[in-house]
Amino acid sequence: MTSPATATPSRASYHHGDLRTALIEAAIELVAERGVRGFSLAEASRRVGVAGSAPYRHFADKDALLAAVGVLAANRLVEMLQRSVAWGAAPEEALAARVRAYIEFAAESRPLFEALLAAGRNKVGRPELIAAVEPIATAFGEPSAALCRDKAQAERLTLAVMAVAHGHATLLGEGAFASREDAAERAVAATRAVVAGKAQLRA
Repeated sequence: MTSPATATPSRASYHHGDLRTALIEAAIELVAERGVRGFSLAEASRRVGVAGSAPYRHFADKDALLAAVGVLAANRLVEMLQRSVAWGAAPEEALAARVRAYIEFAAESRPLFEALLAAGRNKVGRPELIAAVEPIATAFGEPSAALCRDKAQAERLTLAVMAVAHGHATLLGEGAFASREDAAERAVAATRAVVAGKAQLRA
């Protein structure tokens, strides 16, 4: 089955007027093939079969298209993070589950993960991207707050756990782990260690 992250752009959806969605899907496909630096608006246009000027009705430049892919990626990641936690789970278990979900997202939807990282480096002037990314931090911040004595400690724990998740997800893409399960298990173990030592986290 073709995954949503690498699906071929729908020519039918474009012919019904949804050029914006077709371009986003083409960008995801090109990122999967060549990385975030390996595509252009012109190439996305060719991929969906339209003139090179057509994308400018929706996107000012390549970065704007990449930001749109980043919003889609953030929304999908947030859905995975939210679904990962069972109702009534203890805060430490919630953090572990969300770290695991972050790794799974990076493994299953690598083009979206890479696009999200690239878009996130240039959020200035893109309120829609900022709004899409914010719930990711919230997903880690809420259980962290339940484990901490004050807001400052919760912020330190949130950042540390997100660093664990992101670091393992990035290294997984670089081949540092035997498998996604290996990366997930190591990330969960590191998360538990960070939670146990949260009092040692420095401001």
